[in-house]
Amino acid sequence: MKELLKSLPYNIKKHIKDFSYGIDDIGHSGAKILCFENDMVLKIELSSETSNTEHTMIKWLQNKLPVPKLIESCSADGYNYLLMSKLEGRMSCDEYYLKKPEELVRLLAEGLKMLWKVDISDCPYINVAENKLKSARLKIEEKLIDIEDFEPETFSENGFKDIEELYKFLEDNKPNQELLFSHGDYCLPNIFFNNIKNIVSDHSVSGFIDLGNCGIADKWQDIALCVRSLAYNLGTDAYTDLLFEELEIEKNIDKIRYYILLEKLF
Repeated sequence: MKELLKSLPYNIKKHIKDFSYGIDDIGHSGAKILCFENDMVLKIELSSETSNTEHTMIKWLQNKLPVPKLIESCSADGYNYLLMSKLEGRMSCDEYYLKKPEELVRLLAEGLKMLWKVDISDCPYINVAENKLKSARLKIEEKLIDIEDFEPETFSENGFKDIEELYKFLEDNKPNQELLFSHGDYCLPNIFFNNIKNIVSDHSVSGFIDLGNCGIADKWQDIALCVRSLAYNLGTDAYTDLLFEELEIEKNIDKIRYYILLEKLF
């Protein structure tokens, strides 16, 4: 790992100096995450549209949402380097919260409401369904989607014949969109909560990470991924209705299914 530090751009090395660090391997993005002793986090990943978006959005979101404080952002030799502060609190998929599902749901709903209050008038990215479908079309044509990563029932007698049929369904059934600010990957590992002396009333959302899919989008995109992630982490969908009670909106099964299917193409 010393070789890794030697190869870092000067703009990054001047901040990390000789601080010790550990590796965070919880995520599945393919990025390398280094957590330093002085509460700095360095994210290293290949330059890509998503990675470039994250660097733009973390700058744009400063003072708009609780996101990591940006320390340095740069690119070199095909890699993006994002040095930021460590968020306070715990991931919402922490065992502490999984054992308190009602509180978990309340806080996830609070996080969604925070996102929806962000002023989108000068938001740099637009991730509406039409744009995502265009990106998905390119991925299909370039054979960048591995159908082995899909659940078996997606392509089955009761599902879709193939990926083209899935795409056509998504093209033909675009929902009416309620455009707001969207995290784009509102899954439990990307939402942090804090807790003070374990007093429930003092729990709150402390921040959001993995911001490479942020932008203007249908509010149901985040809701759908939240529903999926909540059920996956709890091992049950028994708390889905409670989420909608906390959000004070009616559940829309069709929109949830649509955005979960759309996300399969990314």
